[in-house]
Amino acid sequence: MISDFSSYKVKIRDIEFITPDGNACTHTAAISFFDKNKKELFYIELGYIDANRIYDKIKIGEPVNLDNCYVEEFSLSKYRKMNNLGAEDLVVIRSFRAKNAIFDAVEVTDFSFVSFSEKPVTFQNTAFIHGGVTFASSVFEAGKVNFNSCIFNNGNLNFSNTNFGHDGLNFKNAIIGNGFKDFQYAYFGNGDVLFANTSFGNGDISFINSNFGNGEVSFKVAVFGNGKIDFHYATFAEGDISFERAEFGAGRVDFRTVEFGSGKINFNKAEFNDGDVTFDESEMQGGKLTFKNANLGNGDFSFQNSQYAKTDVSFEKALFGKGIVSFYNSSFHTLSLKSCQLNNYVDLRVSEANLLDLSDIVVRDIIDLTPHDFEVKVKVMSMTGMRLLGRVYLDWRANGVKKMIYSQENTDYWMKAEQFRTLKQNFNVTGRYDDEDLAYVEFKRNESKAILNDGLKESKISSILHYPAYWFKLWVFDKMGLYATSPMRVLVSVAVTFFALVFISFGLTLVTDTCINCTAADASLWVRFWDLTYYSAITYLTIGYGDCSPVGILRIVAGVEGFIGVFMMAYFTVAFARKVLR
Repeated sequence: MISDFSSYKVKIRDIEFITPDGNACTHTAAISFFDKNKKELFYIELGYIDANRIYDKIKIGEPVNLDNCYVEEFSLSKYRKMNNLGAEDLVVIRSFRAKNAIFDAVEVTDFSFVSFSEKPVTFQNTAFIHGGVTFASSVFEAGKVNFNSCIFNNGNLNFSNTNFGHDGLNFKNAIIGNGFKDFQYAYFGNGDVLFANTSFGNGDISFINSNFGNGEVSFKVAVFGNGKIDFHYATFAEGDISFERAEFGAGRVDFRTVEFGSGKINFNKAEFNDGDVTFDESEMQGGKLTFKNANLGNGDFSFQNSQYAKTDVSFEKALFGKGIVSFYNSSFHTLSLKSCQLNNYVDLRVSEANLLDLSDIVVRDIIDLTPHDFEVKVKVMSMTGMRLLGRVYLDWRANGVKKMIYSQENTDYWMKAEQFRTLKQNFNVTGRYDDEDLAYVEFKRNESKAILNDGLKESKISSILHYPAYWFKLWVFDKMGLYATSPMRVLVSVAVTFFALVFISFGLTLVTDTCINCTAADASLWVRFWDLTYYSAITYLTIGYGDCSPVGILRIVAGVEGFIGVFMMAYFTVAFARKVLR
């Protein structure tokens, strides 16, 4: 049935109409649909049934079959007035059918406060060609409710406080015009709720306080027009929820304080426009929530104060636009932004997460991880392959950066080294120079281990070269000076090596025929020790006054001592200058 028309014309003919299932109508409705140029687009003939005849069937409790019929000005509010019923008294209809039908009304087709007592209840392929439609406070007691492929030309649709029972609701392929779609306080039971491939048109859509049960809820490939989409305070149970490839308009998408159950929620490949998207204060009891390959538009995207402590949330390869992204004070089992492109400020100050996956992301602005009002408890964080064009704000100690990276299970030394190198450069730019030094040390340590492992994989013979190189870097560069990041450690190492050489030299004078020529032969051990300390000092520091010179094997020790002294002084100078100049 055609949905895109500008006007229509209905002519009631005094000709009997037999429906495909054999029901006879005394009159035929001939309906023509036109475009804006008055050109006929579509013509259809249906059986015509007067609304009063339908009221009579309802009153005596007969089944109502409107398949392939044209009905105008149907109103249960009018029926209640005609029968002296209260405005909110339920009207019971048995075994209702309206397949391939057309409803026409100047203002509204009214099914409010109706109780459909028997199944099936179907409006499949039915068109509401004029006026709004209301099923407010209706009750579907049994059977699946079928609005499959319906057309609501006037988009003002009211299903508020409707009870759809437990056998499911089918709105697949429906086309809804511009207007307000109201599903507030609707109860969907435990059956499947299908809005797949539905076109909602422009205008606000409200599922505020609606209750979804254990069945599947599908908005897959649904198209939402411009207007607010509001699921505020809605509740879901154990069923899966799908918005896969759904298209959202420019209005706000609101999932605030929604209680999700334990099923899977799928926003994969969904397209959001420029409206804000919020999941603030929502919660989920398990399962997975995925936005893989979704385009999140240019509005703000917020998960503030949300509770997903048992849920894996993934935005893998999602595209974030120009809006601010916030996960402030939210808890997750895992939160993955893997391979995302982050173009604006991202607040990742989550309250808790077992895993925060930032691998392969592109950062163009700021990621904020620095604790402020509360402790940020992230057990494992991965930054492998991060392209950092912006800044990451985090604190080495408060965030436990070292522990988060070393807790990774599936990364090798090269990957860890690369992450520490990225952090080192980031800390330098953000002015956190002490954190920069700590990151640099871990970068060099992992780089050394990676080089050793790669060397050992080449051949066993190569270990003859790689092990000495590794141990030299470990003891000289790392242990003695933390890769020139700690002047005090280098200074302590200077003192240790100096006195070690003094005691070595003193020991040699006791067990060998060697000495220094500035000490008398009959000098006491104490005098000889301090003379040797003086001699070692001028040798170690390459002062060389000429008043003391070595004799015997001490000449060899002097050369070694001079080299070590020059090296350690240079090492100290580099470490000291590094600290001061920054």
